[in-house]
Amino acid sequence: MRILLVGEYSRLHNSLKEGLLALGHEVTLISTGDEFKNFPSDILLKRKYDSGFSKKIKVGLFTIFGLDISSLSLKNQFFLRKEEFKNFDVVQLINESPLGILPKYEKEIISFLKKNNQKLFLLSCGTDYTSVKFAFEKKFRYSIFNPLFELKVSEKEFFPALKYLKPEYKDLHDFVFENVDGVIASDLDYDIPLQGTEKYLGLIPNPVNTEKLKFQSINPEEKIIVFHGINRANYFKKGNDYFEAALEKIQQKYPEKVEVICVENIPYAEYIEKYNSAHILLDQVFAYDQGYNALEAMAKGKVVFTGAETEFLKLYNLKEDEVCINALPDVDYLFKKLESLILNPEELASILTKARQFIEREHDYISIAKKYLETWE
Repeated sequence: MRILLVGEYSRLHNSLKEGLLALGHEVTLISTGDEFKNFPSDILLKRKYDSGFSKKIKVGLFTIFGLDISSLSLKNQFFLRKEEFKNFDVVQLINESPLGILPKYEKEIISFLKKNNQKLFLLSCGTDYTSVKFAFEKKFRYSIFNPLFELKVSEKEFFPALKYLKPEYKDLHDFVFENVDGVIASDLDYDIPLQGTEKYLGLIPNPVNTEKLKFQSINPEEKIIVFHGINRANYFKKGNDYFEAALEKIQQKYPEKVEVICVENIPYAEYIEKYNSAHILLDQVFAYDQGYNALEAMAKGKVVFTGAETEFLKLYNLKEDEVCINALPDVDYLFKKLESLILNPEELASILTKARQFIEREHDYISIAKKYLETWE
């Protein structure tokens, strides 16, 4: 089978590609690298005019004429190589806006892919109309919009998520759903809003290539190392302010027992290298399930503070704190969870061992690739 994967978030499509290749399929991945994360792609479209004087020109053109030259450049790069995007058995979009460009250009690209290939599928694994609307209407117990509801940030700062509620993105959403053969969710944060939606085919867990992720056991005699990676654009959306406040309390109380590594806005390869030495990784607060960074860290034997709500525990038949720690928007709660692990390294060791086993059991990249093939067919 010939498969085209369009777009990339958090290495999901790369791992799926590795699983599909192992099963003997031909796979091409096209993306923009997901900005500073710089994920690998077979065909990398380069985002231009996003810094320096050229960015000022871009902003001016958009303000006066509504012309986004970054989006136009990416669209033109795609169509210059359009012959390479024909005659695939399956095309999968990683998002309703898979290349992160203006909706009118996304529609041109998606129309081309629909016309020139056999089947077209949508993967819901990042902010889109359905998940944003569900969260904004407070249908989750808590969500990425908590900081906005609590007036910690302005609507302008939340534009990257709120834009999906604008008419042009709602129109893009309707267009995509009309043209795809089916929709797949990567975890519960996208599965729950999609329940009952026409064309929804169900949840397929994120694929993780454990062959590339070496498990690392801990030495209880060492300092406990906590890693906190920050994407400044998503600082409040990920709950980094709660993590930073809890870490400050931990460092004050246990300076001789804890070492904290904090990094900000670094490429994926460097991010992975930085957290290799850590025992605990602080991922995100406002989630019901694990995103891709959390899963890779769990595979390496890290205790991850992330989404692990009751819905997740029920889905995988797990107990609380069995494979990861459910991070909540509560500084005292996060402090106590961290403190417990620091004072009980045997508990830490137990969780990280079970975390690796969980990833091997539920997220194996070849097993997950088979599930995609079954769903596409």
